Amino acid sequence: MPEGDVVHRAAGRLGRALDGRVLTRSDFRVPRYATADLTGRTVLETAARGKHLLTRVEGGLTVHTHLRMDGEWLVSPAGRRTPPGDRVRLVLANAGWQAVGVRLGMVDLLRTETEHRVVGHLGPDLLGPGWDPQEAVRRLAEQPGRSIGEALLDQRNLAGIGTIYRAETLFLAGVSPWRPVGALDDVPGIVEIAQRLMDANRDRTDRVTTGDLRPGRGMWVYGRAGRACLRCGNRISRAELGAQPQERLVYWCRRCQPD
Repeated sequence: MPEGDVVHRAAGRLGRALDGRVLTRSDFRVPRYATADLTGRTVLETAARGKHLLTRVEGGLTVHTHLRMDGEWLVSPAGRRTPPGDRVRLVLANAGWQAVGVRLGMVDLLRTETEHRVVGHLGPDLLGPGWDPQEAVRRLAEQPGRSIGEALLDQRNLAGIGTIYRAETLFLAGVSPWRPVGALDDVPGIVEIAQRLMDANRDRTDRVTTGDLRPGRGMWVYGRAGRACLRCGNRISRAELGAQPQERLVYWCRRCQPD
């Protein structure tokens, strides 16, 4: 699933193409909004909120989209052919540019004043202008018996983090994903690491958490199951963490992150 850094970059691309311009095409290819038409309205701004995208349009309307597992926004000069088949869920275009939403997991059209219906449950956004680490720590601490690996992925605690940054954050903190939140000595430190990693990669298409730009050495543990830990040489482990159907892959080094 695309994480907060990917979504913030998508918001930037959409904003540069759409913000401040009048829509000449509005094509919702979801049954619920098949008759909706935003043509003639100006796009006011595009914002990211965790893993959610909010495109605010003149007249008090907001287009809410979520990429889920494999969705993406394709931005190109206006008039380009859209991808074939039923992959396209939404097209927004102006005289110069078009944005095509492909395989979007969620598409909503709602009043801007009611955006809380789709993003009000989210915790502080790790890459947002209102990032509040103290509030993120407070929310994590509300369930002391929950594993830190599960708690970090809960978007109600802090918004934007996914399996990649969870794995890298906990490695750098030296914490096992299975440790209960209440048993940790430095939850604020974990939150700080997560924010620093995501912020460092917010403008990068190739994520790097080790500082090593060489191929295969950009990540400490994520995607490296069975390979040697870059720090201690121990074999990297992989498992599923979380109750079904919310279980997600987790990577960790048993030596650097003891249970």
